[in-house]
Amino acid sequence: MERETYESLNLAPKPIRPHILAAATIVYGDDYYNGRRETINLSGFVQMNKWPMPGFEHRVDERGRSVFDTELISAPEVGIKGFSYELNDRIQILSNPLLPNTGHVRQIAPGKNFPAEFHIQRFGILETSTLRLVHRNVIDIYGVVDAIPPFKKPLTGGYLGVPRGDQPMELVQAPNVVRGTTLPEAWYPSTDDNQPIGITPTVFFADSPAACMSMLVDPSMIIQTSTEATLTLEVGGRTVRVDLQGSHALAAGMEILLFGPEKHDEGRGVLAQIARVALVGECAELGGRVMLRASWPKPSGGTLGEGTEEALSRVRFPAELHFDAEFDLVTPNEVLYSTNPVHLSGRLADLEPAGTNLALSGQGTPLVTTGDVEKARITGLSLVMRESIVGEHAAVNV
Repeated sequence: MERETYESLNLAPKPIRPHILAAATIVYGDDYYNGRRETINLSGFVQMNKWPMPGFEHRVDERGRSVFDTELISAPEVGIKGFSYELNDRIQILSNPLLPNTGHVRQIAPGKNFPAEFHIQRFGILETSTLRLVHRNVIDIYGVVDAIPPFKKPLTGGYLGVPRGDQPMELVQAPNVVRGTTLPEAWYPSTDDNQPIGITPTVFFADSPAACMSMLVDPSMIIQTSTEATLTLEVGGRTVRVDLQGSHALAAGMEILLFGPEKHDEGRGVLAQIARVALVGECAELGGRVMLRASWPKPSGGTLGEGTEEALSRVRFPAELHFDAEFDLVTPNEVLYSTNPVHLSGRLADLEPAGTNLALSGQGTPLVTTGDVEKARITGLSLVMRESIVGEHAAVNV
C-alpha cells in the first residue's frame, strides 16, 4: 500500500479563513476556587497560515508520520467574540502578536493522512471595554481532525454526548473539535506591549466542558443581529413576562448561520443554525438579572426556505425560517438548562433580517438545574431582529 503524505492533498499556498464557533468557561477574580464562573459562547473569524505557504515546512518525522506546520495570525479583524453576563460587556479574544501561535497537523498512523492530530500552542489577549489581559503560560490546544480544513458537519455538537453545566467533569469531544488541555490558566492585566503586570490575576480560563473549545464551520452566510425579545416563564405556578434585549455591537443579540446545499451533505435545501444568543433582562422571580443564551453542547438547528433549493441564492423570499432552539437561562444564582428544544418559526423577508419575528410554537420546555431540579418553564418566546450585519465573514472588530 502506498504511504500517504499531505502533499497528496494539493493544498493551496494560501491561508484558511473560516468561521469559528467557540466557548470558554471563565472564572472572575484572583481566587480560582471561589470566583464567579460563567461559560461564554464565542464566534468569529480565524486566519490560519500553513504549509505550503512560504516559511512553513512539510516533513516526515522519525516515526514515519507526515506532518506540516501551521500558525494562527493576529490582526484586528481576526479573533473570537462573545457577551459576558457577569461583566455585562463584550469579550473578545485575539492572538498575541508578540508570541508564537504555532502548531502542526500530523498523521496519527504513519502513512495515513487522516485521522490526524491537530495542535496549536495558543497565546491570547482578552479584551473588554475596560480590560486588556494576557496569560503567561502557553495553552496547548489539541484535537483529532479528519480533513483540511477540518470543518465540523453543520448542526452537529462539540461532544459525543451532552454534558450539563460548567463544573469539572469528564467529557469526550467530537472529531474536528479542539480544546485547551493545559488549564486552568491565569490571565493578568497587560501593558500596551502585551506584557503581564504583577502576580495577581484578574480572570482564569477554567478546566471545564467548555475548556477553550472550538470548531471551524463553513456557512454560506452569517447574520449578526441586535435582537429584542419577550420571554414568558412559569415560575412557582405564576406566569411571568421578561423583556430581553441584546446588541450585536456588544457581541450580544443573535448570530444565525445559513448553509447552502454545497455546504452540507443533506441533499437540497438550506440549513440554518442559531450559533450564539445573548439577551438580557430582569426577572425578580428568579432573583434579578437574567440572560437567555444558546446552548453550547446542544446545537440549535433549523431550515430556511422550502427545502428544495439548489443554492442559498435560489431561496424565494419571503421565506419560512424554522429552528429547534436549545436554550440556557443564566440567573444570579445558577444556570438553568432546557430539557428539550423549543420550536421557533418566522418569515424572513430577505437576507437583511430587520423586523423578522421568530415566535415559539408548540410546547415549551422545563428549565432545570445541573441536578435536574425544575426551577422554571419556558411557555412563550418572541424574538424580533433589529439592526444587523450580514456577510460571508464575521470579523471580530465589528
